[in-house]
Amino acid sequence: MTHTLVYPINASHNAAGHLEIDGCDVTGLVAEFGTPLVIYEEKSIRDQCRRYMGAFREHTQDFEVIYASKAFSSVAVDQLVLEEGLSIDVSSGGEYHVAKVAGFPAGRIFFHGNNKTRDELEYVLSGGVGHVVVDSFQELALLEELVAARGEIQRVLLRITPGIEAHTHSYIQTGQIDSKFGFGLVDGVALEAMRQTLAAPHLDLVGLHAHIGSQIFRLDAFRKAIEILVGLIGQAHATFGFECRCLNVGGGLGIRYTEEDMPSSIADYAAIKVEGVREEMAARSLPMPRVLIEPGRSIVGKAGITAYRVGTIKEVPGIRTYVSVDGGMSDNIRPMLYDAHYEGMLANKAAAPADTTITVAGKHCESGDILIRDAVIARPEPGDVLVMPATGAYCYAMASNYNGSPRPAVVMVKDGRARVIIERETYGDLVAKHHPLRDEGEA
Repeated sequence: MTHTLVYPINASHNAAGHLEIDGCDVTGLVAEFGTPLVIYEEKSIRDQCRRYMGAFREHTQDFEVIYASKAFSSVAVDQLVLEEGLSIDVSSGGEYHVAKVAGFPAGRIFFHGNNKTRDELEYVLSGGVGHVVVDSFQELALLEELVAARGEIQRVLLRITPGIEAHTHSYIQTGQIDSKFGFGLVDGVALEAMRQTLAAPHLDLVGLHAHIGSQIFRLDAFRKAIEILVGLIGQAHATFGFECRCLNVGGGLGIRYTEEDMPSSIADYAAIKVEGVREEMAARSLPMPRVLIEPGRSIVGKAGITAYRVGTIKEVPGIRTYVSVDGGMSDNIRPMLYDAHYEGMLANKAAAPADTTITVAGKHCESGDILIRDAVIARPEPGDVLVMPATGAYCYAMASNYNGSPRPAVVMVKDGRARVIIERETYGDLVAKHHPLRDEGEA
């Protein structure tokens, strides 16, 4: 099979010349479950979890791998990563609720977000949460108030914006000075936040957190961020006697969406994270903290593919051929939001020569609803099954009902069997929460 690097680990061609994922014929899955259809391979997710756990054990026994569930929040995937020994990061009351339904123990949950509401904080405090990652002075005061009212002590980390501009799309950079996230270093803001947190009677400041962005290939930015973070820890130690027990150095490792992408390995990522922290702490004669990381995309991204049915084919002579599918920006907004690039193929013609250049268009009433430009695939016909690999992260998670589109079904495959983990929405679901303008019989 060509282009295997962007597909789940057990992708292959079967005897019928169809794309197969761990023994499941994608064409057969589409016939059974319809399109658009998001397909995850369980073994690919488990494999990534185990790679992270193994890579970090090579450097330290005091670490925590935390799944960033914003990449894809579902009960089934949350249960899977829990089985593999990961903790979980949630960025809303909703993601927290999914994690709790999945069975995550409260102590393994980290709650993020730059605008946590009072209701959300009260909800997670009542259900229990291991750590709250505090993002602002306003949140700091509110959290102290709520925890004090409960007569409890809450473990917290402070989110720091280290002023690092990672090599990624500007929309998914988060560590630069001009960011909506966290406490900056300019004018001593971060140090003041640490002082206030240490003075709060009901908050236990266990460490710091920084996340500089997503889909990052070059590791030098991670190393620089660690240097800056540990410098702040050293300053706080000298000023307040602060002892850092946990240092969350974020996520951000990129994945391969196309054959041209060259992400760093998990092994190299683990080395620069752990050894970077060790070197910087040792340089200041400070004890080594627990190292925390938050991978999301690199856990589930490559494990997922999306299958569509080909509909209208329109040739613009001398310019391009549009191949329209029965999904688009409602199930994958990334090409429109980030200018994300993908590859594609026809699952029912997986063994056929890829000799036709086309542009994959979504079905929505937007000229910009384009999923792939200038894809080279086998000659398409209406009714073919077109698949896009590496759609496991930030696709279903950001899906919408634009143009009245029900969100797709999601299945998990393993050893030739497929299980629905999220049902396809129906037209009835679209109006289930709606109310008429007037009651029946009312003038």
